[in-house]
Amino acid sequence: MLLCLCFNQEKFTMMMMRAAVGLWVLSAVICVGRGHHHLGHGNDQAVQDTVADGSANSVSLVNEANKEFSFRLYRQLAAHADSQGQNIFFSPASVSAALAMLSVGAQGETHRQLFSGLGFNSSLLTQTDVDQVFQTLLQSANNTSQEDASEGTAVFVDNRFKPKPEFLQTLKQSYFADGFNVDFSQTTESADTINKYVEEKTNGKIDKLVEDLDPDTVMYLISYIYYKGKWATPFDPELTKQDDFNVDENTTVSVNMMNMEDDFYTYQDRVLNTTVLQLPFNSSYSMLLMLPDVMATLENAIDPNLVAKWLKAMSPRRHDVYIPKFSIKTSYNLNDVLSEMGMTDMFGGRANLRGISEEQGLAVSKVVHQATLDVDEAGATAAAATGIEISTRSGGLYSAPVLKFNRPFMVIITERNTEKILFLGKIINPTI
Repeated sequence: MLLCLCFNQEKFTMMMMRAAVGLWVLSAVICVGRGHHHLGHGNDQAVQDTVADGSANSVSLVNEANKEFSFRLYRQLAAHADSQGQNIFFSPASVSAALAMLSVGAQGETHRQLFSGLGFNSSLLTQTDVDQVFQTLLQSANNTSQEDASEGTAVFVDNRFKPKPEFLQTLKQSYFADGFNVDFSQTTESADTINKYVEEKTNGKIDKLVEDLDPDTVMYLISYIYYKGKWATPFDPELTKQDDFNVDENTTVSVNMMNMEDDFYTYQDRVLNTTVLQLPFNSSYSMLLMLPDVMATLENAIDPNLVAKWLKAMSPRRHDVYIPKFSIKTSYNLNDVLSEMGMTDMFGGRANLRGISEEQGLAVSKVVHQATLDVDEAGATAAAATGIEISTRSGGLYSAPVLKFNRPFMVIITERNTEKILFLGKIINPTI
């Protein structure tokens, strides 16, 4: 996934997200623009002493806030007219991480709105606490033994702009940002430099993050996550057949339906009339698929506590599972969505980003989120080590109950150890 936050006097761009077969890419970009005067580039200061990882309490508070933020953002997206009849897919982890980085440079009411919008309790968490937790999360992500997983950040600074050294130090220390100097007045060359960096870090999956650069841009902050995973038990391509997917009462589309009979961890939520399926991958990530009788009932009720309840209550049972093989792409302008979540000042003249620089005129103008996800027989995304047993049943003929995802369903992709929600969405039509 890829997230771009762009700041100048009037412009803030946020491009988000790309995932491919068994591959998620997360990238966050913050570009900051200035007024018409130029400042020289300053020297970095020594890093201030901080604890490498936040307290267990801070980690818990931030993790819980991030999970709550995931579903609040989902509901805002689902409620918008542009989302009606469309697939929804985005990375709440990317949005919250990028906005947390933005909060490093925010002050006053702008900072308060960011903290509140992200769900961080300012009476219990300081900015330093939040930075240390994200430092812990980044360290944890990069200390895994998974070959096809990496996470990191970079900051590109215009050589005529002087950001506060302490801002850069926090990005370097807590978010492990690589640092580069560029000449943003050379818009084409600067865009090429950033794009090549992102392309390399994402193994070519995102090759043109930046298409248009404002010559007043003074800073880009990149955050990327690359993950390539496979199902612990892959689907047999020989069993993939054409089948119908019921988009709504009046619309049916043809899809390639994958099939596997196996022991799966499932849960039947009888209150919401929803079946929950957990698919294991060969890493620390897992995918939850939720098949409701009525989508709105599930959307209105789903929250972190409900997901935790499902995971705790799941039990293995043999099922004949059918899941569509699909590729989807989504695109959002998040200005209104984030404003409705209380983060309004960063978009206008009241923006206070003096933690980045004392220069006037820094503001966020545009937030765009893009995402793609491909699911096939080999894999889709990260994996939790959920035990799927293949057992032989004795005594008479047995027909495993069928669980067919042939109508709209929700999807959550999480990391098992931190329970971080990397991706969240709703598949209404796998063919669009």
